[in-house]
Amino acid sequence: MAKSGIHPEWYPEAKVYCNGEVVMTVGSTKPEIHVDVWSGNHPFFTGTQKIIDTEGRVERFLRKYGMMDSGKSGKSDAKK
Repeated sequence: MAKSGIHPEWYPEAKVYCNGEVVMTVGSTKPEIHVDVWSGNHPFFTGTQKIIDTEGRVERFLRKYGMMDSGKSGKSDAKK
């Protein structure tokens, strides 16, 4: 069906590597694929997502809507 000589070679069992380990097998035009992030170590999928707060925006939001834990000491407690 496909014209010969114009399509790349297809590897139905291409291995995907992350940190030197095979994490999955997929179909690809390359025999090996090396990735830094995949669903097994991405924070969104593993549930270990951390909120990066560089300007105090999260704390300000939590304080504004009354979601601050009483056990946490913030900048406002240090000023009092």
